[in-house]
Amino acid sequence: QVRLVESGGGLVQAGGSLRLSCAASGTTSTIKDMGWYRQAPGKQRESVAIASITRGGSTNYDDSVKGRFTISRDNAKNTMYLQMNSLKPEDTAVYYCNADRGPLFSAAWGQGTQVTVSS
Repeated sequence: QVRLVESGGGLVQAGGSLRLSCAASGTTSTIKDMGWYRQAPGKQRESVAIASITRGGSTNYDDSVKGRFTISRDNAKNTMYLQMNSLKPEDTAVYYCNADRGPLFSAAWGQGTQVTVSS
């Protein structure tokens, strides 16, 4: 089992910054990729940024956040981060941490952290 705990959400004005953290515990050796997803009210959950652990640490971002958000990992602390700069009201959502454990194990999700950007 893998347990993910997010922190760092909050209320910020447009143009501001926040950093989200996701601490992983349990059988972290089974994790292939880690990523951040978000879900705004009335919308489907969408991918924001993905960091691969098995493919040389490559990263992928949704076009809406490229150049503003940065995903990173501290392997020693089993923690993933999402640095969010130049925040916009449309970034308002619950942000979830995800760990993809490949086809043999179920994916893990955190409980979510609310990010609200005021205009």
